[in-house]
Amino acid sequence: MSTEPTEPTGPTGTDLRRPAVVLAIALPVLLALVVAGLALYARSGGFTPAPPAPETGPLAVAPVDAPAAGSAACASLLAALPADLPGDPALTARPIAEPAQPGAKAWAASPRPVVLRCGLPRPQELTPTSTLTEVNGVSWLTITDGTPEPTLVTYVAVDREVYVALTTPTQIGSGPVQTVSDTIGATLQQREVQVR
Repeated sequence: MSTEPTEPTGPTGTDLRRPAVVLAIALPVLLALVVAGLALYARSGGFTPAPPAPETGPLAVAPVDAPAAGSAACASLLAALPADLPGDPALTARPIAEPAQPGAKAWAASPRPVVLRCGLPRPQELTPTSTLTEVNGVSWLTITDGTPEPTLVTYVAVDREVYVALTTPTQIGSGPVQTVSDTIGATLQQREVQVR
C-alpha cells in the first residue's frame, strides 16, 4: 500500500482542484470588469439624477419699470414670438399670472423659467466700453447674476426701437436667444446703440 498523498478526485477521476483554481482567477477579473463598468457609467452621468420637470403653471412676473411695454413695437414682438423655444426638451410657453405685466412673455424651463421683457429703459450697464454680442443680426448686452458661477443670464437687445431683455438659466444653451433674435430682427426696427 502506497503512503504518497494523492490528488483529490471526483467520481469520474477528475482533479477537483482545477475548478477552484479557475474560479480563484476568474472572480477577481470579473469583479475588476464590473467596477470598471460602473466607473464608466458614473462618468457618463449615469448616476446623475434627472433635473426636476419645469413648472408650467401661471408665472408671477414682478412689476418693473417698462415705459414702452405697451407700445405697438412690443405688441408686434410679443405676437410674433413662437409658442416654443428650442431646448432639450423644447421650452413651452408659460402663462403670465394675473395681474399680467405688459410686455412680458415666459417659457417653462428648469430650474428657472425663461422670461422676456419688452419696453425696458436703457440698461445702466450699457456704457461706451460695454462688450456687445451679435446674435443673428441683433446686438445684445450680456448681464449675469453677479455670482462666480452664474445660474441666470440676461441678454438685453440694445440696437432696436425698444429695449428687450431675455433672462434664461445658463445651462439651457443659446437656442432661446437665437430664436428670439430672429423674431426681433423680423419685427423691430434697428437703430444705433445709445450708450449715453
